Formats: sequence, structure tokens, C-alpha cells
Amino acid sequence: MSDYVIRGTAADGQVLAFACDTTEMVEETHRRHQTTNTATAAIGRTMSAAAMMAAGLKEEHESITINIEGDGPIGRVIAQATGAGCVRGYVDHPEVDLPLNKKGKLDVGGAIGLGVMSIEKDLGLKEPYIGSTHLVSSEIAEDLAYYFTVSEQIPSAVSLGVLANEDGSVWKSGGYIIQLLPGASEEIADELQKRVEAFPQLTHFLAEGHTPEEVLETLLEGMGYETLGKVDMRFQCFCNKHKVEGALVSIGKEDLDSLIADGKTIEMTCHFCNEKYYFTVPELKALRRWMDRQEE
Repeated sequence: MSDYVIRGTAADGQVLAFACDTTEMVEETHRRHQTTNTATAAIGRTMSAAAMMAAGLKEEHESITINIEGDGPIGRVIAQATGAGCVRGYVDHPEVDLPLNKKGKLDVGGAIGLGVMSIEKDLGLKEPYIGSTHLVSSEIAEDLAYYFTVSEQIPSAVSLGVLANEDGSVWKSGGYIIQLLPGASEEIADELQKRVEAFPQLTHFLAEGHTPEEVLETLLEGMGYETLGKVDMRFQCFCNKHKVEGALVSIGKEDLDSLIADGKTIEMTCHFCNEKYYFTVPELKALRRWMDRQEE
């Protein structure tokens, strides 16, 4: 089954809901970066969140980027998703693994530590919108719910999870976001809170064969739930050699001259997909000449 996000509404437009299965894209990220279980959980949760947020974008070129920067050993956690259904992500230190926490679960919060969550919405305007909040638990779902409530004034319930096999591969990954829109009644809010608290562990629910559609149908049963649509999602990076050339230009002439003087082919690696790009000395010299022409 391919990855996708299902969107829906309930309670006569008082509730907006998303649910997703992101198993394949998170497994692809694990395969490319050889992430530990802790790192897989961190990036998988973040990719699921980005995918669901991107499912609400109007245009294919629009994008959502979630950037989590904490003081823990895993470093940054970044996920990006577009309106076209392309999702990618990485962690600074995919090799970091921690013992299970006191609840017997993967210690994502300990790996991330204290810090900030920033969300960038690029809607094709002159400047992207960037909102940020401090991390409240560093477990990502709670932090995203806090962001929605504080930064966007949209009370939200968020659940994100990744279930791993014994060999470290991804068995199931997914999530849901339930949001109360402006004007929602207290009765609806109270009822949703009870249902969210009573809902089984999300990844186990999905691993039993239930679908994202069934997640929303269960949470919103009897509340006039209606499906708004389905958005297919997939792991896909946007990198290419031309974009990597841009990174080389950004280091400046002096550093580029130093690379040329070394007389060796250099290797550049994309953070998101781990794809490697090689530049020979003649290619570096051609790029250096191009930089000179731009100043003429």
C-alpha cells in the first residue's frame, strides 16, 4: 500500500481532520540514512506531520518545512513536504540511539532535548511564513499540538508514531491531526478530548490492518464525518547536481580556489537523501570562471 493522507471534516465544519500512513517513505529514509530506532522514530514522526500539513496546501509548488532544533545528541530534525506529495527528511546524527524511557518507549524526547520547533510555509509569495514555539516535551506530537494552539490559535490533538521491526526496519508509521476550527463549541471540544484519550495506540491500530480512513471514522463517529479527499505521498528529494553547484558557489571564491588547488575530485552529499555528487577539478574551474563572469 502506498503512503497517503486522508482529509476530512465533521460537526458541520467545526472540525478539520487528517490521518496518514507514511510507512514506505519512513522506511526509505531509514534505508538511506541507516537510522537507529530512536532516530527513525524522530524523523518518521516529523515526516508524518509535514505530510499531513502539506495535504492542506492549495498548489503543488507550495511547501511545509518542520525544523526541530534541540540540545540533545541527535541534533536537528528536519522534514519537508510539498503540495505535490513529495516528502523528505533527515536528522543530523542518525547513529544516535538511547535506552528506552521510563514508559518503555523510544526516548525521542531525550534524543532531541530542549529547544525550538520552527515551521516554514512557502506559499510562493515574496517571503515564506515562519512560526516557532519552544519544545514542550520534544516527543514531537505534543510539540506540534502546542505550536498549532499558540502560533496559529487552532486547538489541536496530534498523534504521531513509528513502529519498528526487530531488524530496525519500519513496520508501520503514521499519524493524525484533529483540529477545532474557529467557532467550535465547547461540547464538541470536550467530546473530542474524550475520544482522543480513549483511542488505542495509533501505530498498533494501524499495524492491525486499520487504515487512516478508519482512524478518522473511529475518532469522529456520529459527528457527521465527511471525507474531503485523499492525497498520495511519497519519499522524493528535490536535489540535483545543478542545485549542489549552487551550494559550491555559496562558499565563495576563496574556498573554491582552495578546493581547486587541492587538485582532487570532491564529493558533495545531500543531507536529505544521502545522494552523492562528484565534481572534478575541470568542473570546479568552470564554475570558478562562471563566478567571475557574473561580476563583469
